[in-house]
Amino acid sequence: MNANFWAGRRVLLTGHTGFKGGWLALWLQQLGAEVHGLALDPPTEPCLFEAAQVAQGLASDNRVDLRDAAAVLRTVRACQPELVLHLAAQPLVRASYADPVGTYATNVMGTLHLLEAVRHTPSVRAVLNVTTDKCYENREWPWGYRENEAMGGHDPYSSSKACSELLSAAYRNSFLAEHGVALATARAGNVIGGGDWAADRLVPDLLRAFERGEPALIRRPAAVRPWQHVIEPLSGYLRLAERLLQDGQGVAEGWNFGPEDRDARTVGWIVEHLAALWGPEARWTLETEGHPHEAHTLKLDISKAREGLNWRPRWGLQQALQRTVEWHKAWRGGADVRALCLQQIDEHQRTHDELS
Repeated sequence: MNANFWAGRRVLLTGHTGFKGGWLALWLQQLGAEVHGLALDPPTEPCLFEAAQVAQGLASDNRVDLRDAAAVLRTVRACQPELVLHLAAQPLVRASYADPVGTYATNVMGTLHLLEAVRHTPSVRAVLNVTTDKCYENREWPWGYRENEAMGGHDPYSSSKACSELLSAAYRNSFLAEHGVALATARAGNVIGGGDWAADRLVPDLLRAFERGEPALIRRPAAVRPWQHVIEPLSGYLRLAERLLQDGQGVAEGWNFGPEDRDARTVGWIVEHLAALWGPEARWTLETEGHPHEAHTLKLDISKAREGLNWRPRWGLQQALQRTVEWHKAWRGGADVRALCLQQIDEHQRTHDELS
């Protein structure tokens, strides 16, 4: 990342109190950006936002519900950002079955409220809407989905993110492009890393069980997902954001940020390797009770980002798992979490420099 490019740049980051948003806020702060946050209170206890003292480096910390259009507009106008990075969402598949209305209200109408606010804030030059790899119409293909594949979504979460993609395209074509605002979308894989304490996510569920000395309950061990360390897609978002501000409409479209194809692994593979890294007390068992539909196979084709943005992942899956366990054990031991996150970001960038 180019620190000179980011120094002093006004950025509005939605979802800064969450897992991915917390990591991205820290990275932007390290680069010298003026970071304004817009989000609800942290969704878990413990949470990365508190553990890493993310608020320490924010220009403003705005607790706003995306479903409140007037509050969103007031906040965007007050912050006067040049760049908007939109990560705030209801991010869980199983939670979307329990609360479909809330999921659509946040992920679709919330995004609409944000784009409307952008439309009425002349300072904004670029927007990046982060959706998900699950926005594609899943056909259980053994190969990765490309950016020109059809949008879809069996469950409310996936469908809501597909809607967010369509909404972004409509606002780009109908309003924003003609006013010089470049709007892109980013679709990442299944992220892992230190500081994720969400429920119904594989790695946090495993680590909680391992800590308690209980067998972790695993569903669908044969399901395949594109796993990656959280720093990987964030590096893609920052690369794309730089290009949006430099090149405008030339890169204002959808982009995949996933792992290399060899790192699209089964749930069972993740469980076995994470358990080996944790230690001999780690155990797991198969959950046999009924659970809602989830896709069996999901992969992303990252050829476009590799060729168009000169971006590719730097840490393989085994290294991503190792970094996650190291982070979690360091946190349990009372480490300085903010310094730990920034150290891992620095290590990732050194890997980038060595491979470039």
